[in-house]
Amino acid sequence: MIKLTINGQAQDVDVAGDTPLLWVLRDTLGMTGTKFGCGKALCGACTVHVDGAPTRACITPAESVAGKSITTIEGLSSNRSHPVQLAWMELDVPQCGYCQSGQIMAAAALLKQNPKPTDADIDSAMSGNICRCGTYPRIRKAIHRAAELSTKEGG
Repeated sequence: MIKLTINGQAQDVDVAGDTPLLWVLRDTLGMTGTKFGCGKALCGACTVHVDGAPTRACITPAESVAGKSITTIEGLSSNRSHPVQLAWMELDVPQCGYCQSGQIMAAAALLKQNPKPTDADIDSAMSGNICRCGTYPRIRKAIHRAAELSTKEGG
């Protein structure tokens, strides 16, 4: 039994310690917001936060995150009110949408670390998240908008 804290809730999961966190989230706990893309930590679709840091769930063994705080797209906000989510909706960022939970989680981690990123900061932080539809200009614009919304909210 592995004890995990996901979106602020304690979870006991009966899985092998080397089971990737992605499959614990999706298959064991039914939290399907985090997506499988490549299984090799190259595309970013499976990005979650572990103790606030963007982490690829597809290669992260469940036992390695026991005792740490895990946040998934479902836990970013209870009502889609996180500034990144608001900006994504306002600017109609997704095209197919498959990569967007990973994009949003990476953007949220960036803004927590750097509340006023430059284009270069955004490009660097988001470079590991692939969007096959090519919505990168909208993603960058939405990150700037989320930074504005965060400033208006006071953080």
